[in-house]
Amino acid sequence: MGTVPSSFQQSDDDRPVEQSPADAGEPALRAGRVVGLDVARALAIIGMIAVNVGPRGEGGLFGTLYDLPLGRSSVLFMLLAGVGMSILTRSSRGPSGGPLPWQTVVWRAALLLVGGLALQMASHEASVILPLYGLLFIVCLPLLKAPTWLLAVLSATFLLVGPLLWVAVRHGTDAFTIKEPTLVDSPPEILDDILFSGSYPAVVWVAPFLLGMVIGRLDLRDGRLQRVFLVGGAAAAVGAYAFSRLLVLIVGEPGRTVGWDRLVSVTGHSQMPLWLISSTGAALCILGACLLGERFLARWTPALAAMGRLSLTVYVGHLLALAAFVRPGPGSLAGGYAVTAALCVASLLFAWLWTRRSEVGPLEALMRLPRRR
Repeated sequence: MGTVPSSFQQSDDDRPVEQSPADAGEPALRAGRVVGLDVARALAIIGMIAVNVGPRGEGGLFGTLYDLPLGRSSVLFMLLAGVGMSILTRSSRGPSGGPLPWQTVVWRAALLLVGGLALQMASHEASVILPLYGLLFIVCLPLLKAPTWLLAVLSATFLLVGPLLWVAVRHGTDAFTIKEPTLVDSPPEILDDILFSGSYPAVVWVAPFLLGMVIGRLDLRDGRLQRVFLVGGAAAAVGAYAFSRLLVLIVGEPGRTVGWDRLVSVTGHSQMPLWLISSTGAALCILGACLLGERFLARWTPALAAMGRLSLTVYVGHLLALAAFVRPGPGSLAGGYAVTAALCVASLLFAWLWTRRSEVGPLEALMRLPRRR
């Protein structure tokens, strides 16, 4: 199931810069591009490609490894979405209190919503996350100048309450039956699918998005903070997973029907609190590792960084490639590995070559319009 990051690139306009010490509670990043964020996006893209290519649930060691990104790479994207939103709007929170770039946010939201609904109609057999991004971009507008503590409280609240709302609305339905919104659906249907019935219900997925907005206001080049992300994220990922397995041993596996027994689940896209904690922890761990290793990654993995900068282009491109050349396959795990490897190599090569001649990807350029004044 596919996802795409927030701002889709850390554009020149959005690069972190030095801020005055008067910005208490919101230290900015030092001048220069945060390559670790680009690499984290690229790793999420690679995981997303594997999930979307399939097949899933094949079992065995290689099948388990292949399924690892399921429900994790998309959460990493959502976390980075919030980070990108805070970087985009950082100037409005500075000492001068500049205006919010609401035109840019609304422009991107409209493109993501309409484009995502249209893209869902293609025969790629994947779940498109773009409509959710479009909705969240609009919903977050009143929060762009909110205090950081409020964003943290809201994130924690939705982490706990969001899954409960999802269960209450979906109670008695098949947990594995989802309905993705498309451009031909009515507005009420689209809203219901984005909020509750799709692969990425907003009432649940808003939690990592808000957490990302909190993280985007921190000094991401602080080594201590990076280590907290790495170690704390790993502890949350493993701890929540282990606690879920313990609960399952005690009360048994939840059934297919949505009910309160599903609260113990840590299965990818189960929309449950323990899964959300585990997946968000894994996302934080990967982000921390990418930030800690930024100097090495910037020097030795330029293609990964390039892929992260062209995340929207690569995301849309891989879905179109699936629809045009791959479906209905692949029919085997070996085929899945082969197709995933081919798409990843092609994406890395394209991104690396493109960024040698242009700072902005083809679809990323569209997201920049209209330019901020």
